[in-house]
Amino acid sequence: MDAAIATAEQRAAEQQSGEERRPPTPGWVVERGIGQGAPPAEVHVGGCHMARNTRPVTRAQALQALVTGVRACIHRRPDTELGILE
Repeated sequence: MDAAIATAEQRAAEQQSGEERRPPTPGWVVERGIGQGAPPAEVHVGGCHMARNTRPVTRAQALQALVTGVRACIHRRPDTELGILE
């Protein structure tokens, strides 16, 4: 019984340590298009569950992408959060 408790405590400590060392979620990400050199496909709020194959960008870069015609994710609406749409 003591071994099971020690194992559970060790797992909990490892999980907490991993969460503390995880880098912060970026505020904005751009989903890459398919193929080398393809234009960005979509702008997402950081942590969006629909974002795949992304790279983090700054707020200014996310705004620029939206202004130049890159689609905004329809789930988290980065265009609304950035103040482009109300």
